[in-house]
Amino acid sequence: MQVEAYAGEEMILNMGPQHPSTHGVLRLELETDGEIVKKVIPHIGYLHRCFEKHAEKIDYLGVIPFCDRMDYIASMNNSLGYALAIEKLLQLEVNQRVQTLRILMAELNRIASHLLSIGTYAMDIGSFTPFLHCFREREKVLDLFEWLCGARLLYNYNWVGGVSHDLPTGFIEKTREFLRQFEPVITEMDKLLSYNKIFIERTANVGIITEKQAFSHNVTGPNLRGSGIRWDLRKEEPYCGYETYNFEIPVGLGKFGSLGSCWDRYYVRVREMEQSIQLILQALDRLPEGDVQETVPKRIKPSKGEIYDRTETPRGELGYYVISDGGLIPFRVKVKSPCFTVLSILPSIAKGAMVADIIAIIGSIDIVMGEIDR
Repeated sequence: MQVEAYAGEEMILNMGPQHPSTHGVLRLELETDGEIVKKVIPHIGYLHRCFEKHAEKIDYLGVIPFCDRMDYIASMNNSLGYALAIEKLLQLEVNQRVQTLRILMAELNRIASHLLSIGTYAMDIGSFTPFLHCFREREKVLDLFEWLCGARLLYNYNWVGGVSHDLPTGFIEKTREFLRQFEPVITEMDKLLSYNKIFIERTANVGIITEKQAFSHNVTGPNLRGSGIRWDLRKEEPYCGYETYNFEIPVGLGKFGSLGSCWDRYYVRVREMEQSIQLILQALDRLPEGDVQETVPKRIKPSKGEIYDRTETPRGELGYYVISDGGLIPFRVKVKSPCFTVLSILPSIAKGAMVADIIAIIGSIDIVMGEIDR
């Protein structure tokens, strides 16, 4: 048969669920015409995290370790959102030391999360050296967390009414030392990757999320800010005293093509690490004295009612909707996942892209399947 007979013939390809560039057990069903992707259908549900079902059988405090396991790259931020929601339900206030420690750990975890995102993204595109730099720095943050609470990934640190451990002796000095040597690394990453001609060619003008698309799909976090929209809950609906800190909200600028591209989303994460450094330094400077467990209840039994609370995690707005029936176990814990909402936009922005561009798009939206299959 002549080659012309194959022109326009469509093919269905499966990318995943074991493909390394899908960042977890995500299966993408690609309908292709040659190298052009005509349609993308994401298939989820392979991880079976079952967080919401677990929460129906465990007491309020017992839910916290399961929060860590949704977005296991940003466990400090996950448990913080749940702790704040239950404290709101109980009308419980924590002292200034606990609030400051929570911001300190949340921003350290934001740096660690973005380092993993940027490092693996570079490797997806074909650059291996930045991956090594990012993971070297991320290990230093995990060393601090291990020193703090004994765990490197799943911390069970943010408790209802406080935190599990106070800072060990010397922790503040070690954190300052890490930040001093980490700032120049960001500049080095810009030279290695951000302004690399090949990286720009692979990511600029690819996977454009317009402002209208971002709002209609409820995209949040760096993916929203990459489209030029300056929205961050730490500024708009501050918690833990964020309103008393000085920091900026980086947004995409469309420096190398259309605004809202893969490059813009990547670049927002790089600049956010710089802002996290400033937040951590301010938290260390103002850290007050206090007992980190003075308001931790021995048993939690809220009155009948419901509450919704949301926080700004490294991947966007993470919301907890908790219903209490007056018992020791929550009646319902529903989670609004930023990864789930941004994945829903994939079919729209991937249509007409090349197969290789799908890898760039998936890496740029920075999803974690544990939070999607919650």
